[in-house]
Parts: sequence; structure tokens; C-alpha cells
Amino acid sequence: MITLRQNIAEMAGYVPGFQPEDIASYIKLNTNENPYPPSPQVIDAIAREVGEGLRRYPDAASRLAREEAGRLYGFDPSWIIMANGSDEVLNNLIRAFAGEGEEIAYIHPSYSYYGTLAEVQGAKVRTFGLTEAFEPEGIPERYDAKLFFLTNPNAPLGFTYSQNYIADLAGRLSGMLVVDEAYVDFAEETSLELVRSLDNVVVTRTFSKSYSLAGMRLGLAIARPEVIAALNKIRDHYNLDRLAQAAATAALHDQPYFLECVAKIKETRAWFTAELEKIGYHVIPSSGNYVFASPPDRDGTRVYQGLYDRKILVRHFTDPKLRHGLRITIGTKEEMERTIQALIEIGPGR
Repeated sequence: MITLRQNIAEMAGYVPGFQPEDIASYIKLNTNENPYPPSPQVIDAIAREVGEGLRRYPDAASRLAREEAGRLYGFDPSWIIMANGSDEVLNNLIRAFAGEGEEIAYIHPSYSYYGTLAEVQGAKVRTFGLTEAFEPEGIPERYDAKLFFLTNPNAPLGFTYSQNYIADLAGRLSGMLVVDEAYVDFAEETSLELVRSLDNVVVTRTFSKSYSLAGMRLGLAIARPEVIAALNKIRDHYNLDRLAQAAATAALHDQPYFLECVAKIKETRAWFTAELEKIGYHVIPSSGNYVFASPPDRDGTRVYQGLYDRKILVRHFTDPKLRHGLRITIGTKEEMERTIQALIEIGPGR
């Protein structure tokens, strides 16, 4: 008889966004992928690695990628760790700081995968809600959780917390504050300076969104060297293959291409938000590459189905706090024009 750990047997797994088999027949706006290809420098760098070198192990320390990130963000490489997607570093932060039965926390709604990762570790999970003004509520003045995850910009809602708020929250925590900046390249502020000034702040990033590398599974974290050293102890010793390291280094290096793509997405986001509001949708101002929008009748299920019937995929959540609306990734201008036309056809509801 197979006997699983009880918490594994009882937990519910994380459910990612729907990935259709005939993906080319859809406008795919449900997983916050970048509508533009990676930098040509990334493609060239990957191509140079394909061949004889693949028989050899990659650089275990991902040195070149860490050095490129250090130059870009202004940190010594000892403050940086590369990861097999930001999910790897989120997982390893829990493994490093939260033992079985110890508490981690996050805001709900935000990235629910934090809870799944904590359950795997056997850690306890505590969530804090939001007021109507999107202010976290109920966090103690002095809180002893081992880790607090703060998604900034918030996903799926898109709003941001001020750096003053984040600094204040870090000061109230006896444990680590992990600022998950998966979407920060589409925002105006970052918490990187707080990593320098506060010893309990970690910033995590992903290459999946702004760098168009969701298929490579690349991420990084920036923290004090002693935190990075601890994370290095528990990661897979060859966690990034040769192709991923080459892609990360080239992507970080080609900032002109990166900035051009980000600017196009932000411009389209502003246009799409205005068009949604014209047809009666309520849209939360977003600093991500997506918007969270509610139809006039607040029936997100109805609109999701209407878009699905028209081969347009968006993200609908069954969570009671979210099911009234839809998270819609910002695609190309043409894709968003077709989405607006579809929403007009679907109508405002009763």
C-alpha cells in the first residue's frame, strides 16, 4: 500500500491557466504571457549554445547571468541568485525559513501558489484580506510569521503598494518580507532600494512576463548575501541549463529591446482600459501586463464564456472575491481591439 504524507494526500494542487492544444486558433489572454517575441539577441545566444557544449554541465553558479543582473540592478553578484522560474526561489525561501508547523502569510487575493508551496513544506498558512481601498487589513503591529509574501504589483488585481507602506510592513515583521515583483517592469517603482536598507527584505523577479521567456523558466532573487548563501545550499546544483543561462544573460543585456516591448504593452494597457470603461466595465488601475475588469452586471462567468465561445481566452477565478470579474492579459493592439469588439457583442448583461 502506498502511504503519502498526510498533508500531501489532503492538499489541493495549484491550478494554472488553461493551455489549449490548438493554441494557434485562440487569442490567448489568460496567462499573462508577453505578446512579443524575445529579443533577437536571446535567440542568437541560445543558438550559439546548441551543439557540442550541451554534453557538458552548465555553470553551477550561473555566473554570467548574475553578473549581468548585478550590472543592471546595481548589486554585487553575491546578492543575486538565479532560479528555474521565480517559483523555484519562492519554494526555496519557504524551505530555508519555515519549518513544519511554522507560519507563512500573504495577502488574499494574490498569488495563491504561495499557499501550495507552504503546504508541501508542512508550514501553516495565514492570509490577510483587503479593504475596498485595497489596503491590507488585520496585520498585527508586530507579526512573527517566518515569511510574508507581498505581490507587488498585486496579481490578479494590478494595483501597487507604496514603498513607504512596504518599508513599514518590513519593520513590523520579525521574519522575512518577500516582495514578489513578477510584474514590476510594467510599474513605476521597485523595492530594490529596500533590499539595501533593510536586512529582512527579499525581492524576486521572473523573466516570463516582461522578457518574453515564459517557456524558459527563468527567475532571480536579490537579497543580503547571507540569504543568497542559504538559498544556494538548497537549490539544485545545476538548476539552470546552458540554454537558460544564455537566454537570461542576453535578455538582461538587451535593454533597448526590453524597454521598447514594455512601452508598447503599457501604451496598449492604457488604451484598452479606456475602451473597457467606455462600454461600462469597472477596471482597477493596473501596473501589470493585465487588467482586472468587471462587467456592468458583475457576472464574470457569463462574459468568460462569451469570450471563450469566440476563441478568446481570459482568466476567470471561482474565488468569491474574484468571480465577478476577469483578469485579461494585455496582448497586441490588434488582439485587444478584437477583444473589445467581442465584449461589445456579448453585451452588458441584464
